[in-house]
Amino acid sequence: MAVLTNTNFKMSAGFFRRFEISFLFFKGGIFIKKDGETQQLLDEYQRKQIQHDIKIFMEQYYKQKLGKGVELTKVNICEDMLIIRGERFLTLPELYIARTSSGEESVRAARMQVVLRHVMDNVPYFEERLNAKVIRQVYDVDSKNDFWMHVMVFDRVLA
Repeated sequence: MAVLTNTNFKMSAGFFRRFEISFLFFKGGIFIKKDGETQQLLDEYQRKQIQHDIKIFMEQYYKQKLGKGVELTKVNICEDMLIIRGERFLTLPELYIARTSSGEESVRAARMQVVLRHVMDNVPYFEERLNAKVIRQVYDVDSKNDFWMHVMVFDRVLA
């Protein structure tokens, strides 16, 4: 197996400005060497498999914690981000309450506590599954449209 390396490759702008990057290309995938550390990027099959695993995990998590699962869960891994979004997770009474402006804020506040608990419970799982550390994250609940989202930025490029 031939390994092709270029240790003098430097990008002049963007995230990689401070790092010397080596690309190792071989049959199994692409490896990036950053500060002497070699890490494998996820290929398309691995990325889709992990996205599916996290989707199933999230559906089971909400079913277990709330007794009602999210009807639609989408998980996307893009570069150094993991994006999880869910739709139709509010109960019928919550939907009824959320029709008013004060009720919308009340339902949002209550569900933000659920999302905060999700963050505390599940970020370690995501870090272990993706072999990377979360450096930034944002999450929000839109109770009027019955939608929630959690975006995590990791310390390395994933795919």
